[in-house]
Amino acid sequence: MSLDLQRATSEPITSVDMLLAGFRSAEKPPSQHLLGLEHEKFVYPVQSARPVPYEGPSGIGALLERMAPNGYTPFRETPTSPAIALQKGMLTISLEPGGQLELSGSPLRTAREAHAENLAHLAEVKAAAGPLGLRLVALGYRPFATTADMPWMPKTRYLAMRQSLPERGRLALNMMLMTSTGQVSLDWSSEADCVRKTVLTARLAPLMVALYANSPIVDGKPSGYMSFRNRVWDEVDPTRCGYLHSFFDGSFSYRAYVDWALDAPILFLRRRGEYLRPKMTFRQFMKDGFEGAPADMSDWTDHLSTLFPEVRLKKVMEVRGADCVSAPMTGALAALWRGLLYGPGAMDEAEKLLPQLSYEEHLAFHDTARRQGLAGRLRDQEIHRLAGEMVAIARRGLERLDREDAPLVEPLAEVAASGRSPGQFVLEAWEKDPRPEALLDRAAL
Repeated sequence: MSLDLQRATSEPITSVDMLLAGFRSAEKPPSQHLLGLEHEKFVYPVQSARPVPYEGPSGIGALLERMAPNGYTPFRETPTSPAIALQKGMLTISLEPGGQLELSGSPLRTAREAHAENLAHLAEVKAAAGPLGLRLVALGYRPFATTADMPWMPKTRYLAMRQSLPERGRLALNMMLMTSTGQVSLDWSSEADCVRKTVLTARLAPLMVALYANSPIVDGKPSGYMSFRNRVWDEVDPTRCGYLHSFFDGSFSYRAYVDWALDAPILFLRRRGEYLRPKMTFRQFMKDGFEGAPADMSDWTDHLSTLFPEVRLKKVMEVRGADCVSAPMTGALAALWRGLLYGPGAMDEAEKLLPQLSYEEHLAFHDTARRQGLAGRLRDQEIHRLAGEMVAIARRGLERLDREDAPLVEPLAEVAASGRSPGQFVLEAWEKDPRPEALLDRAAL
C-alpha cells in the first residue's frame, strides 16, 4: 500500500466554526471510551552503541521486511519507495526520524488489552531483530552519539521537518533523532469533559514526568536532568510545544486550543506530491490562502499533527510526557490514565491532589520534575509522595471501573515508594560501568 503524497483535496475552511466542529465530532458517550498506547524504542546492534541506518542487510528496512510476513501490509510513499510503516488492522508500526521503532496500538477498551498487544508486538520485533543482530533498548534519549552521527529514515515528511524545525529551535533535531517516548490516547464525551480531562492531565503531567524520567545520560555523561528528553522540548518551537496558558487560568476550551493552533507556524503543506514550506501561521493561511488556493480541512489535520504540547488534542487526547521505559511500566502508563480519567470519582480526587498553580509556577514544578525526578519537591511536599498518591487514586478508579486493570499500576506504586525515578538507576549503572554496551545491556527490552 502506498501513502499518497498528492493528498486528496478536502472541504475548504470558511470559518473557525469548522475547526471547532472537528473536536465536537470526536465526542463519544462514556460507554464508548477507548484508549490507545504508543511505545517508541531504540534499535541498536547487539554489543554496540552505533545507530542503525535504514539501509543494509541489518538495517531498519530489513527489520521491517522480516516482520511484514506476519500479517502486515507495508506502507510506502510511492509504489517504488521503501517501506516506512507496517499496518495490521488498527495497529501500526512506524518509524521516527532516527529509526526509533514505534507501535501505535489499536484503540482498545482496557489497559490490559493494550499491554498485551504491546507485549505481543515486542516479542514479534525481537524475533525478527535477533537474526539481524539487533536489539531493542528502552531509554528516553540516546545516551551516546550526537545528531551528526544519526541516520535519517526515508520519509519525505521528515525531510520537510528537518528543514523547518531547526529554524524554530536549537534542539529540534535532537527531538527528532535522539528521543523515545511512551504515550496514551483517550476519549472525551463533551467539551466540558474534554476541558476537565485536558486541564487535569496537564496539572498532573509533572508527576508522570518524574515517574517515567529515564534519560539522564547525554553524549556519554550525566546531563543534569533525570529526563533530558523532556528538556529537549524547550528548544524545539515555543509556539507549538509545552503548555498552553489557558490550561491554568480557567479559560481552556475548544476555541482556546484552536486559537493557539492557528497562531503556530505551518511546518509544511502537501501539494503536487511535495512538501512545501510556506512562511506563515495557519491563521494567515486561512486568511490569504496559498498559491491561489484556500486552506482546507486536510491541511488543518496535517497542522494539528505537527503541534507538540504536553497534552495534545486531535480526534483523541494524547498524553505525551513519559520517557520510553520497560514493558511493565509502559502497560502501567495506560492503566494510570485509564484509572485517573475514566474511573468513577477519580477525577474528583485527583483535582484535589495538587495546589492550584499559576502558569509560571507550573513550569517551575515541571522543571523540578524533569531535573530531579521523584527526589524533587513541590513546595513542602515530596514529589515521590504526590506521585504515589496519584497512582493510588488511579488504582481506586480502576477498582471501581474494572478491577482486572488495577494490578497493572503496581510497578508505578513501587517506583513512587522507592523515591527514585528510573533514570536514577541508569545513572548508578553508568557510574559503575560507563561503557556504552554495558548501559545499553541494562536498558534492553
